[in-house]
Amino acid sequence: MKPLATIAVLLFASMSAFAQSKPCEELKAEVAKKLEANGVKSYTLEIVSKDKQGDGKNIGTCEGGSKKLLYSKTPAPAKKA
Repeated sequence: MKPLATIAVLLFASMSAFAQSKPCEELKAEVAKKLEANGVKSYTLEIVSKDKQGDGKNIGTCEGGSKKLLYSKTPAPAKKA
């Protein structure tokens, strides 16, 4: 059982390292596609420097960890009567 757990940890760590080295625009496009597939309509994704504090939740890093991707919900447009 221990070898299986070790393999799972190493696989997860290597996937995280790969995701960090992705170009930010590629990561942003992948996340947007997943959000829209899940029915999320009103949101913003913002690429910022890793040191910048921004509005939104940090959902990933890119370009070797030098930048991060922030997600925030935006209000849905008001329905017309």
